Amino acid sequence: MSLKNSIAAARAFALVLFLALSGFLACSGPGFALTAAATVRDANSIQLGDVTYRLDGVDAPELDQVCIDDHADAWTCGVDARDQLTKLIGGRPVRCDDVGPEKSFGKRHRAICTAEGDKVTLNEHLVRLGFAIAREPIKANVKSAAAEAKTASAGIWKGCFVAPQEFRTGKKDGPLLGTACRADRDKEIRAALFPDELTMPPSCSIKGKLAVRARVTGNIGIYHLRGCPSYPATTKPDRWFCSEDDAQAAGFRKAYNCRRPK
Repeated sequence: MSLKNSIAAARAFALVLFLALSGFLACSGPGFALTAAATVRDANSIQLGDVTYRLDGVDAPELDQVCIDDHADAWTCGVDARDQLTKLIGGRPVRCDDVGPEKSFGKRHRAICTAEGDKVTLNEHLVRLGFAIAREPIKANVKSAAAEAKTASAGIWKGCFVAPQEFRTGKKDGPLLGTACRADRDKEIRAALFPDELTMPPSCSIKGKLAVRARVTGNIGIYHLRGCPSYPATTKPDRWFCSEDDAQAAGFRKAYNCRRPK
């Protein structure tokens, strides 16, 4: 190969490498948009390929969260919220626009997501249906949708619940939300929202326990896998997770006796 051709080949390789690195960096930062078939992890998490986004401006019930309905019965509002998001997508490709890192959920990013053919974002849709509440957004504007849902007693607002953030951290004395909350039944309602035996969502068998000792590693709790010595001994879990990735994103670390010996 001549010197001229060698230089041309080197330049071409450098260009390809630059474009590849640019694409990689774009995938990991704000401003990147990804369109793909969607897998709903929970009512606030959508996976496109190997990337999981949390909906910006939205905080939805966790899969294992319990709410009270308008008949004062406990119901698995987190599972219903996830199913609502799945229904909104309806098997269509979803476009998610990355708006920045999600500081409270590991390496995940926030995004504004829209199902193919829709003009309204999934963020806004879910809040308006009352299956998520508004939280401080980076870019998504769901305030009007949140006000409509609350006024109409839509979704979880028809009953009584605690904010998902309060449930995640086990804060049992947080504000009660919803039109069916009764001050004279405060103790009974809180007992129903934080039951001693939290029901395991389908296919979500990882047990999580809030633990002060986990704070040493910057976590809020410890999770236990089936097959680990600590699993059967871990009774009355505070959380249930469907995957290790979900547990870690929620701030839980793996139990030391679950780790394989080196």
